[in-house]
Amino acid sequence: MAHFSSEDEAVLQAMLRQLFQSVKEKITGASSLECAEEILLHLEETDENFHNYEFVKYLRQHICNTLGSMIEEEMEKCTSTQNQGEESGYDTVVQHVTKRTQESKEYKEMMHSLKNIMMVVVESMINKFEEDEIRSRERQKNIQKEKSNSSCTDNCSDSDSSFNQSYKFCQGKLQLILDQLDPGQPKEVRYEALQTLCSAPPSDVLNCENWTTLCGKLTALLSDPDPVFSDRILKFYAQTFTLSPLHMTKEIYTSLAKYLELYFLSRENHIPTLSAGVDTTNSNVIHILKKVRLLNEYQKEAPSFWIRHPEKYMEEIVESTLSLLSVKHDQSHLISQKNLDPIYFFALVDTKAVWFKKWMHAYYSRTAVLRLLEKKYKALISTAVQQCIQYFELCEAMKADEVLGHSKYCSNKQKTFYYSGQELQYICFIHSLCLLGRLLIYTQGRKLFPIKLKNRKDSVSLTDLLVLFTQLIYYSPSCPKMASSVHSENYSPASMVTEVLRILCDQKECAIECLYTTTVIDALLQPIHNLMKGTEAAPNCSETALIHIADILARIASVEEGLILLLYGENIHSSEEESPTGAHIIAQFSKKLLDEDISIFSGSDMLPVVKGAFISVCRQIYGTCEGLQVLIPYSLHESIAKAWKKTSLLSERSPTPVEGSDSVSSVSQDSQNSMAWEENLLDDLLNFAATPKGLLLLQRTGAINECVTFMFNQYTKKLQTSRHKKFGYGVLVTQVASTAAGAIALQNSGFVNALVTELWSNLECGRDDVRVTHPRSTPVDPIDRSCQKSFLALVNLLSYPAVYELIGNQHLLNKAEYSLREVPTCIIDIIDRLIILNSEAKIRSLFNYEQSHIFGLRLLSVICCDLDTLLLLEAQYHVSEMLLNAQEENILETPEGHRNFIIDGLSVERNHVLVRVNIIGGPLERILPPRTLEKGDDPYPWPMFSSYPLPNCYLSEIGRNTDTEQDNDLGKLLLHFKMSDKQTELIENCRRQFREIMKSKPDIISGSALVELLEIFVLHLTESPAECYFPSVEYTATDANVKNESLSSVQQLGIKMTVRYGKFLNLLKDGAEEDLTLVLKHCERFLKQQQVSVKSSLLCLQGNYAGHDWFVSSLFMIMFGDKEKTFQFLQQFSRLLTSAFLWLPRLHVSKYLPPDTIESGIHPVYFCSTHYIEMLLKAEVPLVFSAFHMSGFAPSQICLQWITQCFWNYLDWVEICHYIATCVFLGPDYQVYVCIAIFRHIQQDILQHTQAQDLQVFLKEEALHGFRVSDYFEYMEILEQNYRPVLLRDMRNIRVQCT
Repeated sequence: MAHFSSEDEAVLQAMLRQLFQSVKEKITGASSLECAEEILLHLEETDENFHNYEFVKYLRQHICNTLGSMIEEEMEKCTSTQNQGEESGYDTVVQHVTKRTQESKEYKEMMHSLKNIMMVVVESMINKFEEDEIRSRERQKNIQKEKSNSSCTDNCSDSDSSFNQSYKFCQGKLQLILDQLDPGQPKEVRYEALQTLCSAPPSDVLNCENWTTLCGKLTALLSDPDPVFSDRILKFYAQTFTLSPLHMTKEIYTSLAKYLELYFLSRENHIPTLSAGVDTTNSNVIHILKKVRLLNEYQKEAPSFWIRHPEKYMEEIVESTLSLLSVKHDQSHLISQKNLDPIYFFALVDTKAVWFKKWMHAYYSRTAVLRLLEKKYKALISTAVQQCIQYFELCEAMKADEVLGHSKYCSNKQKTFYYSGQELQYICFIHSLCLLGRLLIYTQGRKLFPIKLKNRKDSVSLTDLLVLFTQLIYYSPSCPKMASSVHSENYSPASMVTEVLRILCDQKECAIECLYTTTVIDALLQPIHNLMKGTEAAPNCSETALIHIADILARIASVEEGLILLLYGENIHSSEEESPTGAHIIAQFSKKLLDEDISIFSGSDMLPVVKGAFISVCRQIYGTCEGLQVLIPYSLHESIAKAWKKTSLLSERSPTPVEGSDSVSSVSQDSQNSMAWEENLLDDLLNFAATPKGLLLLQRTGAINECVTFMFNQYTKKLQTSRHKKFGYGVLVTQVASTAAGAIALQNSGFVNALVTELWSNLECGRDDVRVTHPRSTPVDPIDRSCQKSFLALVNLLSYPAVYELIGNQHLLNKAEYSLREVPTCIIDIIDRLIILNSEAKIRSLFNYEQSHIFGLRLLSVICCDLDTLLLLEAQYHVSEMLLNAQEENILETPEGHRNFIIDGLSVERNHVLVRVNIIGGPLERILPPRTLEKGDDPYPWPMFSSYPLPNCYLSEIGRNTDTEQDNDLGKLLLHFKMSDKQTELIENCRRQFREIMKSKPDIISGSALVELLEIFVLHLTESPAECYFPSVEYTATDANVKNESLSSVQQLGIKMTVRYGKFLNLLKDGAEEDLTLVLKHCERFLKQQQVSVKSSLLCLQGNYAGHDWFVSSLFMIMFGDKEKTFQFLQQFSRLLTSAFLWLPRLHVSKYLPPDTIESGIHPVYFCSTHYIEMLLKAEVPLVFSAFHMSGFAPSQICLQWITQCFWNYLDWVEICHYIATCVFLGPDYQVYVCIAIFRHIQQDILQHTQAQDLQVFLKEEALHGFRVSDYFEYMEILEQNYRPVLLRDMRNIRVQCT
C-alpha cells in the first residue's frame, strides 16, 4: 500500500462505482442520511451478491495479505490449548482471535492506511462527479438537437464503464474500432482497440449496425498467433454471455461455434492427432480448450433462460452446436493418425456430457435437439455408437493390464497435463456413453435407432446397443479400490455403464422397450453361465462387475414386467427344460455362492458383497408369490439360514480387541463386516415373510425370532425394507401376525410392547411441552388422528392366531387401584385398561376416559368380527356381560318411574358392539345400529338394551329360510346320479350340470335339495379312488362313548351361537344344541385318530383345535340339524382333498402333514390357499393388490378369517351354502376363485377406504354387500382355466415335505 499509483486509484474508483451502482436503489430509497448509512452497514445481511462485489473482494484480499499469518498463528495457539484439555467451543475461539487481532499493531496500521487511501479515492470521485455533471448537461443538450441524426439509441446508459462514462457506442465509434482492428495496423493500435471494445457495454456493441463486420474481424483475430488478442476476444465473449440477453449472446455463441467448426475443418491448423495425444501445456491446445470450455459453460447455462425467448434463438444455438460436434476428419487413413475431432475436446472439458443432459431435460429444447438429430445430424449418434463399439473391441482384443491404460483417467488422483491417445479414446467413450444413455430415456430418442454404421453391414438396433453396454460391464477393466475414494468421481467403464443402465431401469417405459428382452437378459447372465460351467466369466470379469450386474438385475426384478421376464421369459408357456429362465439361473448361482461351490472367488474380500448382491436379486423374486413358486425347488431359505448361522457363530467367536494392540482396528473392521453380513442375511430371510408360503419356509429355518427382532430394530430406526420397496414393514408385520409363531416372535422382539406403549403415549399422555404451549383440542373423530396409526397397527396384529397366543388362558389383572404412571405393555393390559372397564379404579386411572374407552370399544368391534376371537373373549372375560352392565349403569330413572338410557358416545358405541357380537347374519340378515346421531328431535331412534333378548328391530325378515320345491333342472341333476354306470363320467356330468344350474337358477340349490345333492355327490366321489386324497379311517364310537367328553368353552359358546343363527333362519329346532354338541364330540374323536402328539410352546398346538368348528356348524345347519346325516357326510367328506381346505380342524396336527409343517402351526389354508389368493389378486385385480400394500395390510389375513368362519357375518346364508357347494362339487381351488371374485366385487370400496386409511377396518367390519357367488361363476370358470393346474398341483402337495 506504500506505492499507491494513479492506476490503483482508478481501479478502486471503478470498484466503488460498481458497488454504489448496485445499491443505488436501496440508498436513494432511504429517508435520511442515517438510514442510508444503516443500509450500507447491514449490506452483507440484505444483499445476496455482497461477496461478489469487486470492492468487497479487494478488502478481503487486503485483510488476508496483511493479517492472515497472524490470524493463523492465533488459531493454532487456541487449537493447541484445546488439545491440552481446556474445553472451548468454536464460537469462543472466534471471539478470542477476533479480539486479539483488533488489539494488534498490524490491525491499527492497516486501518489507518485504508482510511488515508479511501479519503484520496473518494475526494477524487467527488471532484470528478462535479465535472461529469457539467459534461452531462452539455451532452444532453446536443442529444436533443441531433436526435433525428442519431443512428443508435442509448439502451444501456445506466451501465457505467470503468471510467463512469455513460456514453453511446455509436456507429462512428465502432467504425473507428473496425479500422483499428485491421491486420495492417500496428499491434499496439489493435490492442488498444480491443481494450476499448472490452470496456464498452456489450449490448451497445451488439446493437450497432456494423456488428456483423466486427464479428468477422473478431473471428479472424481468434486465429492470431499472439495469444493476447485471442484471450481478449474470449474475455469480451465471456462478458457478453454474462451480461447480455439471449438474442445477443446467440450471435456470439454461433460465431464462436462456426469459427471452431472451420478451424477443425481447415488443414492448415495444427490439430493434435489421436496417436500423439493432447498436451494441455501446449499453447495451441490451450487456445482450443479455452474456446471449447467457453462454449461448454454457455451450453450448460443457456437452458435455464432460453425458454423465455423465441424458439428460433434456441434452435440456432442447438444447430450450431450439433454442426460443430458432427465435424469428422478424413477416415481414409488409420484411426490413430487422424486429427482429433471437436468431440474429443468437448469430452475433455465435459466428460459426462452434462450439457446434453441439461438440453434433454426440458421438452422445449429436447424437441429441437431430437428433430435436428433425426433430420441432419444423425452422424453424431453414429459416432457415439462407433466410439462404444471401438472401446469394446479394444477390451476384447487387449489384455487387462494394457486396457487399464484407458481407465487410468478414472483413478489417477493427481492432475495430469498429458492425455495419451488411449486415454482420449476412453474419455470420448465415456462422453458418448453418457450422451447415448440420456438419449435412450426418451421415446423420440429411441426412435433414432437402428443406426447404420459405415464399417458394419448390419444396423445397430436398440437391443444391440443394450447388449453392448451389458458386455462392457464385465469385459472392461474396473478401477482398483475405487470404492475407497469417497469424494472422487468414479469414471470406471463398468460403473459408468451401470449408472446409465440404472437410469434406464428407473424409466418404466424405457426399461420395457430397452431392457426387458430375452437378448439383454441373456447378455447380463452370460458371465454367470460361464462361472457355473467352471470357466472364466469373461477375460476381465471381476467381483465388481458381478455386483454391477446384480444391481441391474435387482432393479429389473423389482418391476412387474421385468419380474415376469425373469420368471417365464418372453414365452410364458415355454417349459423350463427347453431353456431355463433368468430366475432359475440367478437362483442356481446364488445357491452356489452361498454354499461356496464356486472356487474362482474363494478367499476374496469382495465375496460377501457379491453374495449379498445376488441374494438381493433373489429377494426381489421370492418376495412375490409367483416368484417364490419358481424358486422353491432351490431351497434358498435353507442356504441363507445356513450361511446366517455360520456367520453368527463366527461373530460370537471373534476375539475381543485389546487396547493398545495393533490388531484392534483390523479386528474391529472384520467384526463390523461380519455384523453387516449377518444383518444382510437376516434381512434376506425376513423377506420370505412377504408371502404366506414364504413365511412357512421362514418358520422352518428356525430363525423367525431373530428375523422379527431384526425387523423391529429396523422399524425403530424408521428404515425401509430395501431400496426397491415403497411401503415399509406394514405387510410383513401383518403376514407374521397371521401365524401363532409369528405373533410370539413379535412379542419377544419387543414390537408388541413398543406398539402398546406408543398407543398409550398418544392416547393418554401426550407431550408435556406441547400441551403447555398448545393444549390438545377436543377430538372430533371417535379415534383421534394421533392414535389412528396405532389403532390400525393393533388391527393388523390381532388376528385370531395372534390373539390366542397372546391372551389365551390369561386372566385380567382387575387391580383394586391403578397408578396414573402405570403404562400398559401388552395386549392383556390394553383389554384390561381400555376395553373391559368394569371398575371405578380403571375409570379413574384414565386421563381421557371417554376417548380412551371409545378407542377400546372400536378395537373390540373390529377384532370381534373374527368369530373365534369373539368366542375367546366371551369365554375368558364375559365381554357381553360387561357391556350390558355398563349400559345398565347408563340408565337414568325419571320421577315417573321411567328408565331412559343416557345417549352419549359411549352408550351408542356399546349398543353397536352388543348388536354386532350377539347377532349372526349376512348383509341382509341383520341390522347394525349406526354409531352416529341423527338431526332432529330423536337423535338416536335405535332402542338400547341392558339385558337379553335383543330387540327384534335388529333382526331382518329377509334372511328367513323357506324351503323351495324341487326344480326340473335339479331333478335332472339328481337323475344323473342314478342313471350313469361309469363313475368318472357320472361325476363330470354332474359337475357340468351343477355349473349350468348355478349360472341360470342358483336359488334352487338350497334347502333339502342341497342336502340330497351333497350327500349323493360326495358318496360317489368317495367310491372313486382317483377322487380320494386321504385314506379311509374306521370309526366305531357311539354317542354313549363320547357323551361324557368335554368341549372347550369356545366350542360350547360357538354351539350356542350356531343354534341361535339356525333358529333365526328356521333351520334348527329345539334340541339342536345337544345334537350339535354330539356331532362336534364325534368329530374331535374321529380326527384325534388321525393326529400326532406335538411338543410345542405354541398354545394352538397344545390340545384340540383352538377355535370353533365353523364348517361342521355350517354343515349341521345345511342338514337341518340331523346329527346322523351330518356326521356320516363328514366321515365320507374327510377322504376328499376339499376337506383339507373347507374343514380347518381336519388337518390340525394331522399325521398327513409333514412334521415341520405341523410344528409351524400354520394351516394349509394359509400357506396354500391365501398364498394363491395373493398371487391371483396381483394378476387379476392389480389395483386392489396395490391398495393392500399401500395400506400395510395383507390380503391373506382377511381371507384366512373369511375362510375359517365360512364367511359367517360376511355373506347371507344362501351364499354360504353356494360357496360350500361350489367347493365340494368343483374342487378346493374354487375357494381361491371365490375370494378373488369378492375382491373384484368390492374393488371400488377398497380403493376408497385405502384413500381414507381405514382399509383393514372396512374389510373386517363390513359385510360383503351385493355379492352373489352365481354372479361371478363365469369369471371363476375363466380363472379355473388359467390357474387350476398350478393350484391343484400345489394343493395336492400339502402332504409332501416342501423344501
